[in-house]
Amino acid sequence: MLILSKTAGVFSKPARRKTYEFLRIFNFHPGKPFLHKLVLGIETSCDDTAAAVVDETGNILGEAIHSQTEVHLKTGGIVPSVAQQLHKENIQRIVQAALSSSKVCPRELSAVATTVKPGLALSLGVGLSFSLHLVDQLKKPFIPIHHMEAHALTIRLLNKVDFPFLVLLISGGHCLLALVRGVSDFLLLGKSLDIAPGDMLDKVARRLSLIKHPECSTMSGGKAIEHLAKQGNKLHFDIKPPMQRAKNCDFSFSGLQHVVDRIITQKEKEEGIQKGEILASAAHIAAAVQHTTACHIAKRTHRAILFCKQKRLLTPSNAVLVVSGGVASNLYIRKALEIVTNATECTLLCPPPRLCTDNGIMIA
Repeated sequence: MLILSKTAGVFSKPARRKTYEFLRIFNFHPGKPFLHKLVLGIETSCDDTAAAVVDETGNILGEAIHSQTEVHLKTGGIVPSVAQQLHKENIQRIVQAALSSSKVCPRELSAVATTVKPGLALSLGVGLSFSLHLVDQLKKPFIPIHHMEAHALTIRLLNKVDFPFLVLLISGGHCLLALVRGVSDFLLLGKSLDIAPGDMLDKVARRLSLIKHPECSTMSGGKAIEHLAKQGNKLHFDIKPPMQRAKNCDFSFSGLQHVVDRIITQKEKEEGIQKGEILASAAHIAAAVQHTTACHIAKRTHRAILFCKQKRLLTPSNAVLVVSGGVASNLYIRKALEIVTNATECTLLCPPPRLCTDNGIMIA
């Protein structure tokens, strides 16, 4: 708790004032008592300020979210100090909106749950500081939440999924395969040895200057790649998936990024354009990098499924693969994983797109 205390202390005075103001807003008398315990979930690990209220039966009573995507598109990526300031400006409003939409008074809460790791330290600190002052005023329990565990368990809010099951978490900051044996019982099978797939796709999108593309100017890097890839030929460039000989379930994406960067540099010379201009072959590059990424993720996941079945870590008759995280909303990558699960007689489950990306519901 020492690290958490240091992080929270950075914002102590402003956060305390905000908490007092926040609680004064809710001076109404509750309409009717709630039959179940209520948890407020707060998420500020990266660039989304999110909050939600969920009861112990899994009912989502209310939620609110503020996305910083538009701001970070202009800066070409997430700037931690900018993300921190935007969290500070929006957290009170978002928590208030989540409580209002759920018709819950702060004092009716049973606990406050907040992401404490992993993530951007400056962003995490805003949510943590606000939450600690809130529970101090309300005299309610505080529940620290691991961001990736929350992603992994979200599916159980929507589907009846028994333990154990396999989970693949793919996002802009993370990439891992784990066997989920219980609520806090995870066996790590593989992880990215360098960067995450979402980070790699974002960097390729920036290198292609897709923000200047008329069809992609308002999209995140990953979404822009997925959109443009539909217009391209995935086999136009011969790009080999990484780690083809590695006898494990780890991932690697930095080498793929460097290969694509060299291709872009070569095509700029061939097409006679400057860096920062749109290539005529941009759609082919987008299709090739998306296809190679999907193949790499699918092959490593295939190895993990076979390993778990061979070692009897998964129930043969009821094997489940859960895929979550921002990159899980990419339909091309999802289709590649569907091919793998069909071939291995495994059930593929994905939360809806709004629950794949960061949100307060998964924390609550």
